[in-house]
Amino acid sequence: MQDYEALLDKAKTELPEVKETTERFEIPNVRGHVEGNKTIVSNFHQIATHLRRKPRHLLKFILKELATPGELKQKVVIFGSKVPAKRINDKIRQYADTFLFCKECQKPDTKLFKEGDIYYIRCQACGARHSVYAKI
Repeated sequence: MQDYEALLDKAKTELPEVKETTERFEIPNVRGHVEGNKTIVSNFHQIATHLRRKPRHLLKFILKELATPGELKQKVVIFGSKVPAKRINDKIRQYADTFLFCKECQKPDTKLFKEGDIYYIRCQACGARHSVYAKI
């Protein structure tokens, strides 16, 4: 009879490799181009829809963070200066960290609402409610 340690080692070697994904929620990257001195993002509305947030709220946050003028025209955003896609993506991730992910369970299943001058997020998964401090 084989001893316990040998059986345990054999079982470990026969186990399939575990592939762990850390996120079930992926934020799409911006798609766009530079036209003269302006940056045009063509999939901004799709990103806001994916985050389940209002495009104007997301845009207001990004414009303030990037300190650049910009406007939402139909489903396209036009920034008034040349902005690298990496910076816009970083600001969208920062927005998601502030206004999307639950502080308790880290899930993106939240609703954003405003009471008075304060924004709150309510988690649909765990029921937590948190105020969001952000001057936008």
